[in-house]
Parts: sequence; C-alpha cells; structure tokens
Amino acid sequence: MLLTDQHSENIAGIISCYDRIVIQGTLPGFCFAQGMASYLTINGIRIFDYPHFAEPLRDALRKNAEQIAKENDLEIEFIRKKNLRKEDRIRSVLNERGEHPGLVHIFSAMETCQSYKPWHDKKTHKTYLKPTQGKCLHYYFYFIDQQLGLCYVRVPTWCPFRLQIYFNGHSWLASSLKSEGNNFTSMDNAFIHIDDFIKAQTVANSLSVDILHKKFDHFAKLYCPIIEQFELCYHWSIMQVEYATDIIFKCQQDLQTIYSNLIRTAIHTVKPDNIATFLGRKLHGNYQDEMGNNFNTRIMGTRIKHRMGPVSIKMYDKFGLILRIETTVNDVSFFKHYSKVEHRDGTYTKKLAHIKKGIYSLSALRQLLFAANRRYLQFISAIEDVSSGVNKLNKITKAIVENNRSYKGFHFLINDDHMLFETMASGEFNISGFQNKHLRQKLSGKTSSQISWLLKRLHIHGLIRKIAGTYKYYISKLGMQVITMALKLNQFFIIPELAK
Repeated sequence: MLLTDQHSENIAGIISCYDRIVIQGTLPGFCFAQGMASYLTINGIRIFDYPHFAEPLRDALRKNAEQIAKENDLEIEFIRKKNLRKEDRIRSVLNERGEHPGLVHIFSAMETCQSYKPWHDKKTHKTYLKPTQGKCLHYYFYFIDQQLGLCYVRVPTWCPFRLQIYFNGHSWLASSLKSEGNNFTSMDNAFIHIDDFIKAQTVANSLSVDILHKKFDHFAKLYCPIIEQFELCYHWSIMQVEYATDIIFKCQQDLQTIYSNLIRTAIHTVKPDNIATFLGRKLHGNYQDEMGNNFNTRIMGTRIKHRMGPVSIKMYDKFGLILRIETTVNDVSFFKHYSKVEHRDGTYTKKLAHIKKGIYSLSALRQLLFAANRRYLQFISAIEDVSSGVNKLNKITKAIVENNRSYKGFHFLINDDHMLFETMASGEFNISGFQNKHLRQKLSGKTSSQISWLLKRLHIHGLIRKIAGTYKYYISKLGMQVITMALKLNQFFIIPELAK
C-alpha cells in the first residue's frame, strides 16, 4: 500500500513534475576540433590564425551584452568571489523589481571553457586543432519568460560558444496553471495547494519539447547573435534533469509524525541493490561507479540521498508540509528504454537502448524518472506502517491447507526462512521477475524440486504472483511489505533485544 493511500485523510494532494532542467547547446561542426578545422580550411583561414578568427566574435558578444544591459537600464555585475551565490543575488533583485516578465540581471565571470589550440605535428607534418581547456569571460543572462518563468542563459565569449540554459519545471507548471484558471499557492519551487491536482498532473505531463526547442533557438539568437553569420542552428542536449514527486500534507504535524521514522528506517535499510532497483537497474558484480547513501542535516531540515553513478534519488521535507522524492540525472544515457530502430531495408524493430541526450528524449525520460520516484515511494510506504506490517506478518506464519495438502507458514527465527527472505529482498527480482533457477543460484544446496516447493509456499501465502504464460514470478505488494518488515524486525528489534 502506498504512503498516499495509508494517510489519504492527511494529504492535500500529490504532484509530479520536472524541477531543475539544464540544457546545453552546441554548434554542429564547431563542437569537435576536426569540424572547427574543416570550417577554417573551407573558408581559407589558416589553422594558426584560429585566435584571430575567434577574437572579433568575442568582441561582438561583449558588445551585444553591453547593448542589452543598456537597453534594459541594467549594469553587468562582474563576479569576483567564487563563493557568491547567484541565486541569492537574483532573489534580492526580484524582491525589488517584482515577478513580471523581462530581463532581471546580468552577471559576468571568468570561467573555464572548452577551446582549441593550433598544433603542428613534426612527425606527421600535419597541422590541426587540439582540444584544450581555457578561461574566457562568460555572461549569465537571467530573465523571466512568460511561459518558462525564471531562466538563465550562460554564454561563453570564446569559440566554440557552448551555451547553457536553465529553467525550472515548477515555474513552467505555475504559468500553465494560471493560463488554465487552476488556482494554486506556491512557495519557492513547490506547490502547497492546487485546486485540481488531477488536471494539474495532466498539464505537468504535457510539456512540449517542440515549444522548448523554439524557445531555446530564440534565446540563442538574442544572447549569442554571432551564430547567424555561420548559418548554423544549435543542437540542444540534456545536461541535468531533476524530477520531483511532492506529497503535500494538510498540516506540518501530519508529516512530522512519520518523517523521522521514514528517514531513520531508510538510512538503515536501503542497500546498493535497492538503489539499483529504484532506478530500474540490476546490480552486477562488475559494476564500477560510486554507489551509496548520504544523510544531511540542513537548516531547512534533513535529507537522505542515494546515488548510483551519475544518478541520485533523494527524500526530504520542504517547509514541513511537503514530502519530496526527487531523482536527479547528470547523464541520461544511464537509463535504457525500448525505442524504434530503423534498419537498412526500411523495416523497424523495438530494441532496448540507452536514452539519447537530445532534448526530444525528455518525454521518455519523464516516464523513467517518475517510475523511479514511484518505486522509492512504494519502498518507504512498506516499511513505514509498523502495525499494518506486523498484522500481515502474523497472517503468513499460519499453515494453509489446499487440496488436502498443508503448506506451513514462514517463521523468521528459522534460518532457512530468514535466508529465503534476505535473498528475495536483494532487489534484482523486482525488475523483470525470477524463476526457479534464479533462486537456486542464490540458495546453494537446494535442488530444483525443493525450490519448486518453496515457490508453491510463497505463492499459497500470497507473497509472490506468477506471470501468466511464463515460468516467472514476481514479488507481490504484500510480499514486499512482509519481507521488508520481517528483515526490519530481525535487525532492529529481535537481535538487539536478544543481545542484551
């Protein structure tokens, strides 16, 4: 049973939507040294004249920024301190100017950027451009777009002019709800009330990538106008995405009575294989990336974060009213999905493939991130309600008779039963199901017939369900609750009490 079902009388509503979205823009051909060198050669520019080619473009971007600042009666603020928080400065500006659309502020800063340097290889006698890291002046244009809300465009003044665009999905959703007449109350980047949550969720799921594409192209022409002389359009790809599921409680007391137990239990029970399961992955022995849990106490409250390589999933409370589950991805190719693949003969098939980084993957990515949040929510719901879990635990300890055969219950002080549940809780069985052979690999010494008997016991007691037309099983909702509670009882109650 989900947390939202268990405490429905205390919950005002639930909404899932994108939070932070960071998009990168690259110019086709310019983003690789070979492409840049080809452009110079075609246009009769020597490789060693590359700096002279780039300098006028740099100057043009500086003049454009100064002109935009003048037209909007703003001063460009140069950032000298590394620890300056641009968000805090923007918030203070907004408090003075208000939330109406238009340019808010412009920052400039010397920051690292990708670049190229001319190089002549004495062995091959070839002259080409080598990728390198340098520093150049960057501009941050903060503005409020009528549809997307507060955004910024980061513009480097040196070739290959990789842009970065940020906007917040909650701000976009707020603008959309206003236009539809669905009243709401928001704080920071969260909703604490929406008149119609169901309609709001429909709107949140309808973010148009085509509209985003047109917006980004417009921002690029406005803040990086030198691209027009190359007759190129930016290719937009996903740098970072955060997707949040917010459970909004009616009052702070309702959330606080369960939140500390949720955090405490998650710290001790979420293992690496559970994290992989939340994210729709199987944990293999040859997995190399970092993985683990992190717990923070902040001014705003406490937060637990589980990470697996470039992806993390975290839980925290906002304003004491909202329980937020949020999945963040810094490399969308971490996820896989079934996509249409075209073959040379013109036919199509669907294959499991890594998600592409282009912005048109946002729709498929939303479904995967929502599923990750949902699995995490199911997990914490199963371990949160102690009384419900214990009652169901008691039910499965009794023997069940079927067709004149008795199938004994499960007792967690018996080592074999405890080992069975530890094995089933490993996480990998929750993604695509499991068969007799999978359990046999985990429970060494058991024969195929013995495993079949165990599967029958589990099925009779409602802890697993069979997938129709296959020899596969999956753990039922009751099974997930009972297994989690059983392991919790052993680890945190029975064993500590016996150790006294």
